[in-house]
Amino acid sequence: MPDTAPARSRVRFGVFELDLKAGELRKSGVLLRLPPQPFKILALLASRPAELVTREEIREYVRGAGTFVDFEHGLNFAIKKVRDALGDDPETPRYIETLLRRGYRFIAPLEVEDVAPAPSPRAPLHRRWMAIAASSALVVVAAVVTAFIAGGLRDRAAAPAIESIAILPLENLSHDPEQEYFADGLTDSLITDLGKMSTLRVISRTSVMQYKRTQKSLPQIARELNVDAAVEGTVQRSGSRIRITAQLLEARTDRHLWAETYERDFGDVIRLERQMAVAIAHEVTGRLTPGQETRLARSGTTNAQAYDAYLRGRSLFSQRTEEPVTAAVGYFEQALREDPHFALAYSGLADCYGVGWWSKGDSHLVEQFARKALAIEPDLAEAHASLGIIETYSGRLADGEKQLRRALELSPNYVMAHHWWALHLLFVGRLAEALAESERARQLDPFSLPVNNLRLSILLGLRQYDRAVEQAETESSIAPRVSLPHAGLARIYWVQGRIPDALAEEEKAASLGDLPVRLRLVAEVAAVSAKSGVRAAQLKSAQLKEKAYKSAYPAIEIAFQYGVLGDTDKVLYWLGQQCDRPDVSCYFNLESAPELDCARSDPRFHELLRRIGLEAK
Repeated sequence: MPDTAPARSRVRFGVFELDLKAGELRKSGVLLRLPPQPFKILALLASRPAELVTREEIREYVRGAGTFVDFEHGLNFAIKKVRDALGDDPETPRYIETLLRRGYRFIAPLEVEDVAPAPSPRAPLHRRWMAIAASSALVVVAAVVTAFIAGGLRDRAAAPAIESIAILPLENLSHDPEQEYFADGLTDSLITDLGKMSTLRVISRTSVMQYKRTQKSLPQIARELNVDAAVEGTVQRSGSRIRITAQLLEARTDRHLWAETYERDFGDVIRLERQMAVAIAHEVTGRLTPGQETRLARSGTTNAQAYDAYLRGRSLFSQRTEEPVTAAVGYFEQALREDPHFALAYSGLADCYGVGWWSKGDSHLVEQFARKALAIEPDLAEAHASLGIIETYSGRLADGEKQLRRALELSPNYVMAHHWWALHLLFVGRLAEALAESERARQLDPFSLPVNNLRLSILLGLRQYDRAVEQAETESSIAPRVSLPHAGLARIYWVQGRIPDALAEEEKAASLGDLPVRLRLVAEVAAVSAKSGVRAAQLKSAQLKEKAYKSAYPAIEIAFQYGVLGDTDKVLYWLGQQCDRPDVSCYFNLESAPELDCARSDPRFHELLRRIGLEAK
């Protein structure tokens, strides 16, 4: 039986100490911060003191031949990090000598110490430092360092497989709030590029932005987003120079897996972002096919000014309210002035005119810009998705399905493609499939209000009222100042005949939406309900909403209210009014809304469906 536990070794030179087991560098006992790659390179050089270690040997030893993204820059930067930590001057080196265009040589005297953590009474009380002067001792150091690196690789291989990842918001270190868009835009670009990996679930921008400047720990974020890994990083833009750091972490343990720093001129920012995406994908998957690497590295523009304007537009669009989206249109147009063949900028315009949450939505412009984007870049998932949902709304269902499926093939993590495909499925009455697809969208973007609201509509269409109530409550916790969840709850309660609950939710929705006409209506209906009961309250609500048509209520809500009463003629009249002014709120409810059940056996209802393309003529 051995007297001690297995030894671990430390290499010492001057006031510095390499702890090869822990992967740590200390100076006079004080821990220094040195990323994993520079540490491995330092350990390799120390294993072969006074020898030339070529750049190619470093490539193969640390990363594996052929997998180092931008190897020359990465190695130069790693050596600089080592020299910074050691306080070494490349002109008059004490530790690492550069042999121009060949490699590096470690030139300081070395000592090694083997530390046994649990000696038995028969073992020596301690082991003294030993100078490594003989070649046999150098072999010991080399073996220890090799074991350190190999052990690290075994640890990485033994780590749980990474099947899901969150790119957390890159931190702006520029000390300029005006540069915030740049950090957010690069975050968005990384998410988009990594989202092309079919084997990886990548959390969408909406949900990761919840953690901007958060104080939550990474394991807590991992639990909330249900991910295996996370990328954290910083962006610093100063004049024409950009510096980006990124690190990959095992999310549930906060264990470090990979880190890299990039520094470029601003004109090279597009290639830099793509290289980051490829590097992260390599680390996560272990390998990329040539086709995957080509797709990840491909850039939509080489014009840095166009890309900068595009990032500004995307940052504004993400706010999804009228003023920022209007400003985003201007930036996307600026990007196209800089580069008329920038497909993503056309796709951005399509999104701006298609969101449906502001007054200038225009389906014709959505289709026009989406088709322009695809003429330039036929494999652009975002444009296929935008075109697909517009074709669905236009009644071209087969074309819409084809485009949405193509978007999902090209970018399996593009949450809006999943969301719009779920909407298409709800529109055509395939509710079970719609619910499954909506769940996929929610896994990618758990904090998205549109994604969660659509799921509520699907559950309501399935008559799963208890689950629909739970979904509305989840939605309200995500967006407590938004009226949509309360409007959804009101619909459920009207269908169930729970009049006081329905009115309470309508009141909340009207208050949050700042709609005084609706507030007055709720008060009148509440008075009738207290005096005359359920049926009278349902009728009064329908009549008052009918009087406030256009000024406070769309036709579809009036149809729903008469549907609660079972008045088929009124339902069909108001559905006809709605379909003369078609919009999304009419389309996706027609096949499944429980309020319309009274009309489903009427031939006039099916004629209406044929008018908007939901049934064959």
